[in-house]
Amino acid sequence: MEHSKTYHSKEVKTPSGTLLIEGPVTAEALAEYEFHEGLTAFRQPELQHKALIEIAELPEGRIIISRRENTIVGYVTFLYPDPLERWSEAKMENLIELGAIEVAPEFRGARVGQNMLIVAMMDDQMEDYITITTEYYWHWDLKGTGLNVWEYRKIMEKMMNAGGLVWYATDDPEISSHPANCLMVRIGSRVDQDSIQKFDQIRFMNRFMY
Repeated sequence: MEHSKTYHSKEVKTPSGTLLIEGPVTAEALAEYEFHEGLTAFRQPELQHKALIEIAELPEGRIIISRRENTIVGYVTFLYPDPLERWSEAKMENLIELGAIEVAPEFRGARVGQNMLIVAMMDDQMEDYITITTEYYWHWDLKGTGLNVWEYRKIMEKMMNAGGLVWYATDDPEISSHPANCLMVRIGSRVDQDSIQKFDQIRFMNRFMY
């Protein structure tokens, strides 16, 4: 499958200043930017910055960022699912995962995450993909936001909906392990029926065989 990446951008005004939301951003451009020290959800900021550069170098990898001048204050990653996850078992070239989304604390509450997803979906090639995201409550910043699991889940769902991702059922054990965890999916308008069926088979792998 040919992976084409068409750049799009938009400006968003926040109480902490105007941000440029853009992407997919090249590895070279990412390397030039500073990385906000508040982006610590997944690993230390300098390590996460390095990880984003590596994802941008992958043929299917896409990084959408929010930046204030030269500093990245938010990002979304898209890449093939982790080889250890069930979602990679079907070896579908047109299945990509929204792997991480993060916004620095001072820019939260200004629809930055939603706008990054909107910019991500401006690229016409996204119509060729099934895009998934797996949401696990143990990744959520409940402490920092003061929200409970269900309040946070509602915000996550609203944000994903902005990018066209909606809730889908699955019997994946990790997702099923807590009712707040969820699988969210966007099926592009050009995805063929065979791919949709293949995806349905990996969503439900634990059905009893008769």
